[in-house]
Amino acid sequence: MAAIHIGISGWRYTPWRGDFYPKGLPQKRELQFASRAVNSIEINGSFYALQRPDRYARWYAETPPHFIFSVKAPRFITHIKRLRDIHKPLANFFASGVLELKEKLGPILWQFPPNFTFDAELFEIFLDQLPHDTEQAAALAHQHDSHLIAPRQKLSARKSREVFCYFDNDIKVRAPFDARRLLERFDLDRNLLTAPGEPVAEGALS
Repeated sequence: MAAIHIGISGWRYTPWRGDFYPKGLPQKRELQFASRAVNSIEINGSFYALQRPDRYARWYAETPPHFIFSVKAPRFITHIKRLRDIHKPLANFFASGVLELKEKLGPILWQFPPNFTFDAELFEIFLDQLPHDTEQAAALAHQHDSHLIAPRQKLSARKSREVFCYFDNDIKVRAPFDARRLLERFDLDRNLLTAPGEPVAEGALS
């Protein structure tokens, strides 16, 4: 049976504070709260800039076991380079710390600009350059620019079939509530330790 992961795109939004996040929750604990209210989150800061290994490692440490992240790939590859001459940018991306998410690393999301015209040959070349598992990703990361840090470990690939669904941020703050409601429809909320807008139980964020 497929594993189902339902969550939100990002987690740091000012309108969510005092609504999805209960009043008084420190901003530094928002990921801890969100990762216990849904079972997956898309990291979208990686779309705008390369992150650092220590940041990915901190996100790993702040989230519960069996939690899954997806990571949005850099727009430098999709929007600026537009898939051309991207071997080094790909290496830099995987060397930026993505593999510090270890077994919590889920899919890599590739977002293309709306005016991007499909080119079968270009996409074939692009797909051939992508690593097919975490061991290949680690090998690619070692070809990075010298100022980046290559991953320290090789990771095993998950082989099960999985389904991912993310609700995008909106000004009405419905995304996290809709994600939670869908989790409840699939009876996937039983082991979640926080609830949208509700006070945090003692020990829930530890």
